[in-house]
Amino acid sequence: MSLTATAVSWAIRDRLVVDDVTIDAAPGSMVGLLGPNGSGKSSLLRLLAGLRAPSAGVVRLGEDDLATLRRRHVARRVGVVEQESATDTDPLVRDVIELGRIPHRRSWQPMGDRDLGAVRRAAAATGVLDRLEQPYATLSGGERQRVQIARALAQDPEVLLLDEPTNHLDVRHQLDVLRLVRDADVTAVVALHDLNLAAAYCDEVVVLAQGRIVAAGPPSTVITESLVADVYGVKAFVEPHHVTGALTVVWQP
Repeated sequence: MSLTATAVSWAIRDRLVVDDVTIDAAPGSMVGLLGPNGSGKSSLLRLLAGLRAPSAGVVRLGEDDLATLRRRHVARRVGVVEQESATDTDPLVRDVIELGRIPHRRSWQPMGDRDLGAVRRAAAATGVLDRLEQPYATLSGGERQRVQIARALAQDPEVLLLDEPTNHLDVRHQLDVLRLVRDADVTAVVALHDLNLAAAYCDEVVVLAQGRIVAAGPPSTVITESLVADVYGVKAFVEPHHVTGALTVVWQP
């Protein structure tokens, strides 16, 4: 399923937060959103998810204008993982992941075999199958992040939108999560801070600064020393790794 945004803008109190952004996530691709804090990545993800209406432009899910679709229909096709997912209740891990099945069930309809299977598959894929009966509040930040990704995967989405999914994760789980997203049968748009992870896992990257796109394309052509200096204000060496050949960003002290 493709996900496109055409000339999308969003403003708050007359300040443009997302400014005339056009992106095209091809079916099955993984697109990375890069840029410093405050560049508009999270706001753009919320527009792509239909959680906010753009001030201008249009977001399309396949051929459908997202604004014309019912929320339940969007929720069946688009999974979202935001940076922080607080709760005022005290659910079990199982309860949190089961939230992903709500769009697929009628009101008050109990979980069926298909729902239970989706929950267990998502929990197994994210490494939290053995935590299903544990209180969510007792988990570490990294474990909560994996549970939230499991909740999104339990939706069986066609599109997955993730805002800094590697936050709070150790190196192993960072790699596991991005490999999981890359290999899943979804179109993914992922906001990332780590340029090396973006280069390793994303098919395309879109670099934002002050709400506007400053570069877009394959990581090997977009992530350059001049771009890092211009957008992030730091000096770095950008070169292929001498062993893996993968693009590597090394910060200059």
